[in-house]
Amino acid sequence: MKEILIAALAFWNVTTAELYSQTGQDISKTQAAGQNPVKLLLPSALYAVPGTELNVYFDNIVQVQDIKSLNFDVDCKFGRQDQDRWRLTPTDGDVGSFPLRIKVYDESSKLLADASTTVFVSPKDSGKGKNISVMLVGASTTESTKYPQELYDLFKKDEGLDVKFVGTNNKGGSSGIVDKEALVRHEGRGGWTWTSYCTIFENPKENRPNYTSSPFVIKKDGKIVLDFKNYCDKNNEGKTPDYITVFLGINDIAGANDTNIEVTADNSLKSAEMLINEFRRVAPEAKIGITLIPPPAASQDAFGENYKCGLKRWQYRKNQHYYVERMMRKFGGCGSENTSLIPVYVNLDCVNNYPQKEEQVNARNPKKVFRGSNGVHPAQEGYLQIADSFYAWFKFELNKNNVGEKKVDRPATQQ
Repeated sequence: MKEILIAALAFWNVTTAELYSQTGQDISKTQAAGQNPVKLLLPSALYAVPGTELNVYFDNIVQVQDIKSLNFDVDCKFGRQDQDRWRLTPTDGDVGSFPLRIKVYDESSKLLADASTTVFVSPKDSGKGKNISVMLVGASTTESTKYPQELYDLFKKDEGLDVKFVGTNNKGGSSGIVDKEALVRHEGRGGWTWTSYCTIFENPKENRPNYTSSPFVIKKDGKIVLDFKNYCDKNNEGKTPDYITVFLGINDIAGANDTNIEVTADNSLKSAEMLINEFRRVAPEAKIGITLIPPPAASQDAFGENYKCGLKRWQYRKNQHYYVERMMRKFGGCGSENTSLIPVYVNLDCVNNYPQKEEQVNARNPKKVFRGSNGVHPAQEGYLQIADSFYAWFKFELNKNNVGEKKVDRPATQQ
């Protein structure tokens, strides 16, 4: 009944904070802690825009070692259910909101988990006539500038929407060379965490200006303190960004294990709260999107390529799932209509959209196969899906207070 209540609310005036509060966000209605091996994790809001595909990959929303032993049942008037996902590419006529429910069964048809969400399809021209500034904060997935570039390209196709990217880094930053004229700018630094952005400070060095200090800290009275106003004064003519997204957490939890993941997440979330509070203090009107980090590549082969016998895929997958759940609990009902979650983790194809390389099956067999070659950094196609998730979130935020409810109630769009 809760998802029906959500769909009945005034569509564009519902904040993400309210959504989490109204659903209770207990992750699964049928799942008791310690009694069920399936952990089903759905966000309370999914975002879509006409012409851009939205996916919910089943393996990304449950924490199980073998998804083949499960059966999924998607209840939704729109889109289609495939073997490995639910997908929808909306049309202009699909603008509005509608519920989506997913049930998980075992091989004997026993119900293991049941969760619901609301899909918001925003008009393609959301934001038309506006001039906005955005700041993208993150680690190596942001530093690579792949999803920021695609996001920039998507915005450029939108008639009447002018978007300025604020930042001190761009794709030349890893070599210490920053193109000051670059239009696609961000605050991405490989290997960084929430804590890094709150604490790292050194005197600037000419050759690597982006890695010596967090751009958001200064030294004052001998102490390192956050000062976002100083950042805005130096990098955006004293103006605060209209939109801030933060894509952090991967490096925070990558090395954790079952014995310390809870305290690891605790420490990370303390820094997350500190940074978000500083952004909110200086820029109370800015829309802040906190990214729910995606799962890793689907195969241990990718982790073997990167980490030998070090970091294991299954451990990282458990850490990621736990961290997303904690982020939902921490920020999902944070009480501010200007802070919400970007559910990147549901929309990334972890089987096909991570890098692979061709190699010999083994030393005695010349047959060639493709194996995963990067555990946590997607291929270009994966970065494009990440950009799609960001783009749909931006469209929702640009439009949510502009029109009344347009609840969709017609036959499902065929994909």
